[in-house]
Amino acid sequence: MNEFDHQYQNILKDIMENGYAEKNERTGHICKSLPGITIKLDLAKSFPLLTLRQIPLKVFIAEQVWFLMGKRNLDWLQDFTKIWDDFAEENNCVEAAYGYRWRKHFGRDQLLGLIELLQQDASSRHGVILMWDPADDGLSSGTQKKNVPCPYTFTVQIIGGKLCLHLVVRSNDMMLGNPHDTAGFALLAHIMAEKLKVPMGFLTVSISNAHIYDIHFDQAQSIIDRQPTHKPIDFKCPKDALDKAQSGDKELVETIFQSLKSQYHPQASLGRMKIVL
Repeated sequence: MNEFDHQYQNILKDIMENGYAEKNERTGHICKSLPGITIKLDLAKSFPLLTLRQIPLKVFIAEQVWFLMGKRNLDWLQDFTKIWDDFAEENNCVEAAYGYRWRKHFGRDQLLGLIELLQQDASSRHGVILMWDPADDGLSSGTQKKNVPCPYTFTVQIIGGKLCLHLVVRSNDMMLGNPHDTAGFALLAHIMAEKLKVPMGFLTVSISNAHIYDIHFDQAQSIIDRQPTHKPIDFKCPKDALDKAQSGDKELVETIFQSLKSQYHPQASLGRMKIVL
């Protein structure tokens, strides 16, 4: 069985049965929400693609490569997807772009610093990367920004000789955001492990507010009612993937896409799901 399908389905069931139904003032929608949800996956056993419904593979692959480029400008990414277009501001840039914050925003390259740290000291527990800028993000109800990071920090450590990535998410749309984020950061973990020449360990995703919007309740129930049957998905990261990603190598996107697509046999579509912004 695909372990992600199993854990994901149980989380949806818990939210639908036990979630707090409350109106979100920003969006005007009723959400069913639960605090403190955790997903833990052994990436050595399977790549975490949701198969209970289809997700667009090339979108999260291209997005992760764009992050690793450290860009704010959307031109490169828009050849693959328009998912960030609603957050674009002046000069077709996303001010809170995750990759830009990894690589440039805080006056240092957090990503390469983390790689160098673990190359020099594999036992270090200081491998922390931030996307959240406390000087400008959150804490003010009067400031309406186009984008405030949902995944806002992650750590990378080598435990038991294996690379483990722990992602922390302040707010996660479980129907649309979570499957995308889980696959994307799993890919990041594989890329970093390949660079560091260590085996894959665990991906842990900790979610402060895991929610389902009212417009997705019926589709969530459809997923809960499905039987997970998909086999584990094997993934071997292409050689020198980090270096290729930093250079914006579009062939890398295609290579990863073909590797995952050949094994991906999701269940029937649930129809179009509208994103709540």
